[in-house]
Amino acid sequence: MASIFSKIVAGEIPCHCIAENDEFLAFLDVMPLAKGHTLVIPKSETDYIFDIDDEMYARLWVFAKSVARQIEGKIPCRKVGISVIGLEVPHAHIHLIPLQNVEDMNFSRPKLQITQEELSNLASLLRTH
Repeated sequence: MASIFSKIVAGEIPCHCIAENDEFLAFLDVMPLAKGHTLVIPKSETDYIFDIDDEMYARLWVFAKSVARQIEGKIPCRKVGISVIGLEVPHAHIHLIPLQNVEDMNFSRPKLQITQEELSNLASLLRTH
């Protein structure tokens, strides 16, 4: 059964894309911990990030690094934090979270309430170079 992320890749579910190439997709989390919280995924369906072959794994992280640079260039933050949990959606993904402090990475905190319009505007901002 396809994950929600596979349905996003297939265009069956919309997303607020900020970067994409043939192999990877980066889009805003609709339940973010911080403004600009982004998910980076391989387009191919793989549940566990460490099951990705070594060459693609390396390219995934290079792609994520370029997305993190986009985020830190547009969202005021001290750094962009990285988290790979992999329990909530059975599709490998990297969380990129703009950080002001370590608490910004606390996944047990309440998520931000952000409208689709705000997400759309933020995605547009992050896509511009």
